[in-house]
Amino acid sequence: MSKTIQAAVDLLKGKLTVLPEIGFITGTGLGSLTCKMDMDFRMPYSEIPHFPVSTIDSHRGMLVSGRIAGRSVLAMEGRFHLYEGYTPYEVSLPVRVMSRLGVKYLLISSAAGGLNPGFKPGDLMLVTDHINMTGSNPLTGPNMDGFGPRFPDMSNVYDPVLLDISMKNAIKTGIYLRQGVYIGVLGPSLETPSETRFFRLIGADAIGMSTVHEVITAVHCGIKVIAIVVITNVNRPDLMKKTSIEDVIANAESASHLLSSLWEEIIINLP
Repeated sequence: MSKTIQAAVDLLKGKLTVLPEIGFITGTGLGSLTCKMDMDFRMPYSEIPHFPVSTIDSHRGMLVSGRIAGRSVLAMEGRFHLYEGYTPYEVSLPVRVMSRLGVKYLLISSAAGGLNPGFKPGDLMLVTDHINMTGSNPLTGPNMDGFGPRFPDMSNVYDPVLLDISMKNAIKTGIYLRQGVYIGVLGPSLETPSETRFFRLIGADAIGMSTVHEVITAVHCGIKVIAIVVITNVNRPDLMKKTSIEDVIANAESASHLLSSLWEEIIINLP
């Protein structure tokens, strides 16, 4: 596994003019921040050794290097999911590569369904904690001692200092940023009314099919994380409505520029 990671690292080091300080992962319909980058290069995942290839139309499948507000960023336009047939190790491989390249902060955005009945489509939610209900973990198997310990502590996954920075910059820019718990599930089928009741009962405010494996891997690597999701629909178990992927993408894209502005402010103010 170390050799596959190092092969990708070696290729990227040959292209990077400066090693990245910030890693950024964008999800469904949420790649607009990269448009604001002072770009060094943009390359498809297929050209990076051992990188998976995104099979979802709404994920561009490109790695972008550049600067935002003078800070070096390595950004993924699109991510990988377990439901595509990838393993937890493959899903989290880019985070390992980012770690080897020196990334200190990982910023994650994704589309999510709302479970909190007070939410509405288009809301932004800062993730304060998560629940992993995928049935898998990216740290399963031999521990990669060069990255982190066998049993990493998960009591403070979402750093309070970074949460505070995110909220303060949301207020500064006039963006209403909700806070809540994200639950990660396997997918690709959407949740039933009974599943919705259960997930809400155990404390989740939003649900999605990504993020948790990348976050767990980042914690293992000692990378600090901020995750913000766009609420694309709200599930009310007693009045469930059909949800299409087209609706999810449209609602994510409608909030993309607002989220992009918030990310830019957060990046400027990272320690």
